[in-house]
Amino acid sequence: DEAGIEDLMADERLIRNRTAMFGLVICTAIIFTAIFGSILAPKDYLRTNISNIAGGPSAEYWLGTDLVGRDVLSRLMHGARTAVFAATITVVLGNIIGITAGALAGYLRGVLDDIIMRITDILFSFPDFLFAAFLSASLRAPVVKALGQLKQKTGWEFLDQTIFIDYMILFGALAMVNWSGVARLVRGQVLSLREQDFVRAEIALGMPTWLVIRKHLIPNSIAPVVVGISGGIGGVLLLESSLSFLGLGIQPPAASWGDMINTALPLWRLHPWLVLLPGGTLAIAVFGFNYLGDGVNDALNPRQIQR
Repeated sequence: DEAGIEDLMADERLIRNRTAMFGLVICTAIIFTAIFGSILAPKDYLRTNISNIAGGPSAEYWLGTDLVGRDVLSRLMHGARTAVFAATITVVLGNIIGITAGALAGYLRGVLDDIIMRITDILFSFPDFLFAAFLSASLRAPVVKALGQLKQKTGWEFLDQTIFIDYMILFGALAMVNWSGVARLVRGQVLSLREQDFVRAEIALGMPTWLVIRKHLIPNSIAPVVVGISGGIGGVLLLESSLSFLGLGIQPPAASWGDMINTALPLWRLHPWLVLLPGGTLAIAVFGFNYLGDGVNDALNPRQIQR
């Protein structure tokens, strides 16, 4: 059918895009490292060696050690897990919120549409990084208090662990930054789709609102969101590392590329590789996801290329 032919053509355009394929190789390597990094890492990323602090590359430590004697390569590999985990959860949460809010606003319109769109206007008025930093700093105290109370009731020990709290706050802050654009995109698609004959027919037959949205509106408006996801992951990686660099994201003992840069920055003149390695890894990862996202966008929107 026509849809199948178009999908094959999009796949062919993507495969012929050398830049996109280069980005795919980088993304695959980053994701593979994130999944199997704990197995492939030569050392425990938390283990310190006080006799070899800020040591250069050697047979035992291939990329040297950091300022407290931890293996840099192992921490880079664990940092890939942090970056991919944060990007995946953030994109999933942000798109669930954005797709739901956009579909409801576009279909129901009226007061709900006005409220959701005014909220997105407010979010768009703040730079993403500053808004995420504000949320991360503001949410820590109430989240720690709430989790402490929940731990007393449930006895779950992990609730007051620093790593768990850091992840919760980071995911929440990044998701709140990323949902507004998706909501606007889906709303525009739904406003067009709700006037189509097949949607009007389902409404006339008495199909419930939630079923119309789930069965027809969301599936038919998801394609632009997929393009947005592929192009936005690199930005999420950079945002996560920036927050960790400022001390508002993932903090030690967990490994984050941003925190690795921040820790080594005061002594970068003496140990430049401790800044260059995580910084270069972050840059390569962002470039890879951006190249792949651009390739997906070009493959799914060939008319845009012609213009």
